[in-house]
Amino acid sequence: MTMSNITRDQVSLSETWNLDDLFTSEEVFEAALVEVKNIASNIEAALKGKIVDAASAINAISSYEKLYEKLVPIGTYASLAHSVDQTNTENQMRAARFGQLSSSIGAQLSFITSELLALDEASLQQAGKLNPACAHYIEKLLKQKPYQLHPEAEKALAAFGATFNAPYELYNTTKLVDMKFSNFEVSDESYPLSYNLFEGDWELENNTDVRRAAFAAFSAKLRDYQHTTAKAYDMQLKNEKTEADLRGYNSIFDMLLLPQEVDRKMYNRQIDLITTELAPHMRRYAKLLQKTHSLDKMTFADLKISLDPSYEPKITIEESRKYMKDGLAVMGEDYSKMLDRAFDERWIDFAQNAGKSTGAFCSSPYGVHPYVLISWTSRMNEVFVLAHELGHAGHFYLANAEQNIFNARASLYFIEAPSTMNEMLMANHLLKNSSDARFKRWVISTIISRTYYHNFVTHLLEAAYQRKVYEIIDAGGSINAPKLNELKRGVLEEFWGDTVEITEGAELTWMRQPHYYMGLYPYTYSAGLTISTQVSQRILNEGEAAVADWTEVLKAGGTKTPVELAAMAGVDITTEKPLRDTITFIGDMIDQLEQLTAEIGE
Repeated sequence: MTMSNITRDQVSLSETWNLDDLFTSEEVFEAALVEVKNIASNIEAALKGKIVDAASAINAISSYEKLYEKLVPIGTYASLAHSVDQTNTENQMRAARFGQLSSSIGAQLSFITSELLALDEASLQQAGKLNPACAHYIEKLLKQKPYQLHPEAEKALAAFGATFNAPYELYNTTKLVDMKFSNFEVSDESYPLSYNLFEGDWELENNTDVRRAAFAAFSAKLRDYQHTTAKAYDMQLKNEKTEADLRGYNSIFDMLLLPQEVDRKMYNRQIDLITTELAPHMRRYAKLLQKTHSLDKMTFADLKISLDPSYEPKITIEESRKYMKDGLAVMGEDYSKMLDRAFDERWIDFAQNAGKSTGAFCSSPYGVHPYVLISWTSRMNEVFVLAHELGHAGHFYLANAEQNIFNARASLYFIEAPSTMNEMLMANHLLKNSSDARFKRWVISTIISRTYYHNFVTHLLEAAYQRKVYEIIDAGGSINAPKLNELKRGVLEEFWGDTVEITEGAELTWMRQPHYYMGLYPYTYSAGLTISTQVSQRILNEGEAAVADWTEVLKAGGTKTPVELAAMAGVDITTEKPLRDTITFIGDMIDQLEQLTAEIGE
């Protein structure tokens, strides 16, 4: 029995997160459901049809804020319990119940937004002046005004909330519940396979025969489900297209970028510049991998391997804590205490078990504390993954403490800056504390293969593919599995050229990411990393002054636009310069890898 195949009830309690901080028992959770239903009914009875001026607007926003603060931990509890074991019937039903409750309350209280936006702009602005805590919420509300529908239409759309979320649920059910992987064989030896085992272990495996066989077996299973997965995605796209048309947006892009507070120019720049200008650097890195590993050819299945796998140590969860504390010590004592709490109070779910969500994420419920999901493999590169997720945790730990629930969350465009910042700070710390050429090469190659490959290449190529899909849908077209395969293969071939053989199965990579159900999310990884690369260099050169600026940015939460947040940290993202500087920085690191490899070889 392998670790990835054990059931949730077989994992060690110490490797799981503690959801008691949300609700101590199922009975307390059930009571909370009843409470929010009653609060919603009371709000409807007290306020519907009565939001007529600035004073009543403030009262309505305040009432909704209090309800929202109670809804968030309920939704978080249902979601987190489901994410660690999606095969569990109780978890499935609890998550479904919350989805229905959320839709019901959304429909019941949709009148609040409708009545607020029916007021004249002067009344809303007056409300913001009378209660500055509401000002930012009102400002965002006003941006939605041109796209607001009739109150009854808004109520109907809100009532269908759980239904509109069904494509994402179907995607996850197909991927994590229905999809069962058989063992694969190499040289008469049998190896276990699962989503988490492939992405956490086999994709990084040093043995070429095992790695490529794992890729083939994994791809074969994905292929069995490609049509169902494509249909779920097509449903998601049709939902978004219909809403964009109903609301009068010029395109899906405009609808999805509005809440991000950035324009099409900034969106397109990230994709176009990286696709053309980063590709030559990454092709050099691929050739270096091929040469170092003496590969007959460089295939898509080989891109995630370590430059020096024999040097990469295995580490325990407890050892990872020391890396976090040492590497992120530059962020100060309060941040360090937050890291201690994360380990001591079990904010992190490390376990590997059947039915657990793939990848890693951080959930930061307002009024409680962040939770981090990761499937610990004991590989050293997990230090960077954990640092990344704790970057999200640190961001919302500070923002939630400083801002109200409406103002705490930054734009999606900025959301990956604090997480990738922690990866850069970890790398700076490791490089600063060693002069050993082999260790330096390992750290730099990890920055390239983990931080930049993952965020600047994997997610960026997702974004390039996603843009092509949305262009088809915007023009009134449809997609299916063959079309998605064609688009994905085209993006990969354009980026890698003749340096990397796009192995059969690589075109199915679109099936692996949940990001396509989250709007224009993939490109924001490179956007965030562009900001964090520049700020991490400031911190490296300026020390405490730059850290103080960055801390204020984190505390600001969503009270400023991405452009304003970046400016607070000393970066002007209205120009191409930060992105071009970051691409140059990546090229310089690959130069160092080539030089260190030659030096070590000599």
